[in-house]
Amino acid sequence: MSLIQDFNTYRSKMNEKILASENLILKRIFNLDTNAYAEGHLDIRSKELIGLTCSLVLRCDDCVKYHLGKCKEAGLTTEEVNEAMGIATLVGGTIVVPHLRRAFEYWEALSHV
Repeated sequence: MSLIQDFNTYRSKMNEKILASENLILKRIFNLDTNAYAEGHLDIRSKELIGLTCSLVLRCDDCVKYHLGKCKEAGLTTEEVNEAMGIATLVGGTIVVPHLRRAFEYWEALSHV
């Protein structure tokens, strides 16, 4: 399997298990997350760039992969994504660099899909 397919398959499988747990708090968190990234005063492209930069600063590789996928779906260019990741690295410091490497690898893989 590919890097992208592995991530998406695992994420979907585990999200299904989480939601099947019938935990109201978890369902509300998932719903809140979905609604937060919907079109609003900010467009989806901007929200995904915000999600990407925050995810890099917080060093969550799964979140970075998710938001990179959404950035690709939203039609963001490599230059736009790289600029956002540059800001994230500036804000987060050099500790972000290992996550930045994986983000570049994942974006490159998305470019071939």
